[in-house]
Amino acid sequence: MSDKRKKHAAGFKAKVALDALRERESVREISVRHGVHSTQVNHWKTQLRNAAAGVFDQPAAKLDKLHDREAELFEQIGRLKMELEWLKKKTSSFGD
Repeated sequence: MSDKRKKHAAGFKAKVALDALRERESVREISVRHGVHSTQVNHWKTQLRNAAAGVFDQPAAKLDKLHDREAELFEQIGRLKMELEWLKKKTSSFGD
């Protein structure tokens, strides 16, 4: 008997959990079709149900953080370019 655990991708887990939430089939039928234990299907279903609200709450906050970080990085790039140009001018005067 193998002691290795199967590692399922997040997309697969979401697909199985959504199938379970739809309740068109029993959890047993879903677990057999996907080759996963029925307890695992119930666990993923519960996780999806509990985390579903976060899908609609967080994208705006994450997007704002990304925009702030992007602006900060562009500002830093501009500063570094100016410093590089200044250093090029100063070092070129030593070469003459």
